[in-house]
Amino acid sequence: MSTRRVILDGLRVQASIGMLDHERRAAQPLTIRAEFDTDASQPVDDADIGTVLDYRLLRAALIDEVTRAHTDLLETLVDRVLARILRDFPGVLGVKIRLCKPQAFDDCTVCIEQSRRR
Repeated sequence: MSTRRVILDGLRVQASIGMLDHERRAAQPLTIRAEFDTDASQPVDDADIGTVLDYRLLRAALIDEVTRAHTDLLETLVDRVLARILRDFPGVLGVKIRLCKPQAFDDCTVCIEQSRRR
């Protein structure tokens, strides 16, 4: 099967994430990289967005899920995002999500990356 990968890279959002007191009091920046594998064996109609995976909807789902509620752990949030994508987008065959907290430390960014396939 031929596959096509849609990649959203560098998506920046403010999210309530973390276990520490200061993380619970204020949202902090997250960056997201998301990769979505789809079936590319069907022809694409340039005049019909319905023949491809609409990345506007993917972006909206990512933003909604990571900003929906406070989450203590990045690992939990990655799990939730993966489940949401596979539930709401039947055309996605596989998904890889990387969530990063650029302000977790002064000297590095912390990221969690996980993937799932149908």
